[in-house]
Amino acid sequence: MSFFCTREKTQHALCCLLFQHKDAYQVILDGVKGGAKEKRLAAQFIPKFFKHFPELADSAINAQLDLCEDEDVSIRRQAIKELPQFATGDNLPRVADILTQLLQSDDSAEFNLVNNALLSIFKMDAKGTLGGLFSQILQGEDIVRERAIKFLSTKLKTLPEEVLTKEVEEFILTESKKVLEDVTGEEFVLFMKILSGLKSLQTVSGRQQLVELVAEQADLEQTFNPSDPDCVDRLLQCTRQAVPLFSKNVHSTRFVTYFCEHVLPNLSSLTTPVEGLDIQLEVLKLLAEMSSFCGDMEKLESNLKKLFDKLLEYMPLPPEEAENGENAGNEEPKLQFSYVECLLYSFHQLGRKLPDFLTAKLNAEKLKDFKIRLQYFARGLQVYIRQLRLALQGKTGEALKTEENKIKVVALKITNNINVLIKDLFHIPPSYKSTVTLSWKPVQKTDAGQKRANEDTTSSSPPKKAAAGPKRDARQIYNPPSGKYSSNLGSFSYEQRGGFRGGRGRGWGGRGNRSRGRIY
Repeated sequence: MSFFCTREKTQHALCCLLFQHKDAYQVILDGVKGGAKEKRLAAQFIPKFFKHFPELADSAINAQLDLCEDEDVSIRRQAIKELPQFATGDNLPRVADILTQLLQSDDSAEFNLVNNALLSIFKMDAKGTLGGLFSQILQGEDIVRERAIKFLSTKLKTLPEEVLTKEVEEFILTESKKVLEDVTGEEFVLFMKILSGLKSLQTVSGRQQLVELVAEQADLEQTFNPSDPDCVDRLLQCTRQAVPLFSKNVHSTRFVTYFCEHVLPNLSSLTTPVEGLDIQLEVLKLLAEMSSFCGDMEKLESNLKKLFDKLLEYMPLPPEEAENGENAGNEEPKLQFSYVECLLYSFHQLGRKLPDFLTAKLNAEKLKDFKIRLQYFARGLQVYIRQLRLALQGKTGEALKTEENKIKVVALKITNNINVLIKDLFHIPPSYKSTVTLSWKPVQKTDAGQKRANEDTTSSSPPKKAAAGPKRDARQIYNPPSGKYSSNLGSFSYEQRGGFRGGRGRGWGGRGNRSRGRIY
């Protein structure tokens, strides 16, 4: 009984003490209107005693915010550093909203303090903190929105699993879907980075959800306009985001179908806002990467025919010979190896699903024509493969790191790949069993059963260090003595920015300015 009496007396005494000191706390709050010394003290003591005066909570938070906007940088930094102390109960989302707005600071030390403060309240209540961040992403000024998205894309992955629970990840996905209704191309790429990093979306069903999100952004139900750079760029950016998600369990069928039906027939008409980009080669490379994971396709024969017809455009007939056996005056066709690698690989992948296409679906004359083209191309291949092997013979280490030799290494991979695929198609009946690694992709480890199929692509290649290929701005043409080779051998960076959902001022999902000043 004496314990409870003592406890009640203590609580009564504390209430009296707090009541007596309420005026003193108000004086501290008023210190934000004083000089530099008063403001520095206020920046420390307002948060320190904040929890003791709940009835003055709004006044205290507003006073601290005034200090966060002070002209004196040291006062601002002190005030920002203490903001997490206000993040209690219902105040936390508001503090998160405030800190998100403060991300617009151009002072690096201040900006780092804001980042650290956000991370600290994340560990108190991740969902509440995300509420404040997404509130600003959806409604804030453009600079705040941009920095809030970048914060999520760089910091979420650093948080421990006990913070990023399944419930929190579901909240991120739900809010992200709202944002994706109106995004720029760059924002879309960042959100795909955020979502693909979530543990709950690493599963087959999770990756399938992400593919569906990408397909929605790509507007695959809409008519494709090859002459609209934004339309083309949107499709390419979306496809680049989808490609890493595809697997034997997450199929690329919808994208491959769209490319075959709408993009391939318009390949020569494609336009792009990206200067220096070989848009046709870029499209063919994406199609080749996706073709490995294509599932059952409704119009397989029709789409395989479109792919075959496009392949024929890059597989020329041999020039006519005069009676003396020399070239009849026609210029020898240019052999576009980079294009043919992509088209032949895609045809080889889809052909597995309809192995009698060449023998049963084509008439004898057309099949004979195709074999003549293959034979002519194969002869040209052997010439280039010998030249490339000779040029790279004996070169190791630093010698292989020069730009010229890097290009030759990639060129050798391209020609070896084509050689393997052509050999398959020369079988009677045509075979689709060989496995090759696309020239711009890292070489995958293979088991013993696959080793033989890959021999032609690896036996004469220098060390695999160059497998990733040169960067886009290092892409150039390798010119054999005869002057025939397709350009742009290397791999293209998947980070180009473009326009989504055009017509809103900033390309792909350009958003109107929301300059509203302080909205704490």
